[in-house]
Amino acid sequence: MAFVIDPFYSPIQIYSLLKPITVLPITLLILGQPKTSSPVTKQYPFGRTEVIDNTRNPDFVRKFVLDFFFEEKQNLRFDVTLSWPCHAINSLFSIFSPPKDFLGQTFCTLGEIIGSTGGRLERTLSGIPGKKCGVIILTAEELSNCRDIATMQLCANKLDKKDFFGKSDPFLVFYRSNEDGTFTICHKTEVIKNTLNPVWQPFTIPVRALCNGDYDRTVKVDVYDWDRDGSHDFIGEFTTSYRELSRGQNQFNVYEVTLLSFKVESEYTFPTSLHYMSPYQMNAYAMALKAVGEIIQDYDSDKLFPAYGFGAKLPPDGKISHAFPLSGDNDNPNCVGIEGVLEAYFQSLRTVQLYGPTNFAPVINKVANCAAEITDGSQYFVLLMITDGVISDMVQTKEAVVNAASLPLSIIIVGVGPAEFDAMEELDGDEVRVSSRGRLAERDIVQFVPFRDYIDRSGNQVLSMARLAKDVLAEIPDQLLSFMKGRGIEPRPALSSSPLPGLHQHI
Repeated sequence: MAFVIDPFYSPIQIYSLLKPITVLPITLLILGQPKTSSPVTKQYPFGRTEVIDNTRNPDFVRKFVLDFFFEEKQNLRFDVTLSWPCHAINSLFSIFSPPKDFLGQTFCTLGEIIGSTGGRLERTLSGIPGKKCGVIILTAEELSNCRDIATMQLCANKLDKKDFFGKSDPFLVFYRSNEDGTFTICHKTEVIKNTLNPVWQPFTIPVRALCNGDYDRTVKVDVYDWDRDGSHDFIGEFTTSYRELSRGQNQFNVYEVTLLSFKVESEYTFPTSLHYMSPYQMNAYAMALKAVGEIIQDYDSDKLFPAYGFGAKLPPDGKISHAFPLSGDNDNPNCVGIEGVLEAYFQSLRTVQLYGPTNFAPVINKVANCAAEITDGSQYFVLLMITDGVISDMVQTKEAVVNAASLPLSIIIVGVGPAEFDAMEELDGDEVRVSSRGRLAERDIVQFVPFRDYIDRSGNQVLSMARLAKDVLAEIPDQLLSFMKGRGIEPRPALSSSPLPGLHQHI
């Protein structure tokens, strides 16, 4: 049986709308069977929706693109679960017996969805004896060959005041119309707090996600006031089309929502950057961050992670930096949880201009300075560096690694993209210890891996991330022990009321 994922160029796109009986953080996990000659097949997870909080009727934005083979039966399984922020990535694989956060599941084939009236299949969820689990609605539509990418920015003036003690916290929700007259969500903007005159950040969306290449298809935009409990207040709506948007600056109805800019580029040139943010899947940087971060964050007590970028021109004066906080706050580079790191990363891509060379030493020295302040064994630091370029300051980096080898610090370097990373092997001291100016590193603290060696050939991102995390984290326990033993630091007696020493991660 075949189950093939093609992130961009396959002809079928799956949408999901769920109606569960709960008010908790909900996520949808999708599984399929790979092509095999064996009569016994194993299901593999390949996609998970975003988490939606505080709603009984989550409408998921994330889509799933699949190859459709008419002549083959392509089995699908949809699991609905609660998703808590402390879950490690390998919890994705604990799916073959219903966990305590399990809300329900359903089975179908891809052909059933496509063959349903209007490409819309409604199924009752099951899996919990004696309990009604709700309904899941799946829709499919053949993707057009349109490869254009649209970038737009909107603002609004004089929106309705919805909050008693403030103004409003407005955000926009974009819907594409379907052939049966219904609408499917395709984008949400960020929330702008406490204002009636919001200016939203520019965002990018494939034209086929917005209108599937039909320039006159209706696009509906709802304006909401965000509420913490999920009961967002409706402010207003307007309809438009891709053709109307492409004409440039427009003003829509009495709510005075204004299109500030609209630009279209070919997808063949735009996604060449490894930082490209696809609406269908994470880029390699995000995958590496999530794979390593979701496991290692369980060993950090406060879940606050300083996150830095290197190699960019910073606004407003274009100053080049090789160690700038992704949060944009020099006084507080911390991000809350790995999701906070990912959010800061995506936001920084919109504000900085990527710029060479690729210098490692500034970031290593910055984190080493933090580690040098706490050498009593109460804390241990892990620096995760992700790069798509050949290192430009090898001499300075080797010096920084040799100096850091005497500190409570490990360094993980993940190379993404097709670049030749031979020089990086010099930093990974598994066989030959790193040296600088005649000094050998006190211990091996660097682990380097090229991400391309871990990418699953079927496109399964979850498996790729799990393989990467397993390998790059395998050496951390021994590196921690080598530091403790080298300093004569004995394990502290276990105290039930005291937290364990923190493992701090810098990204």
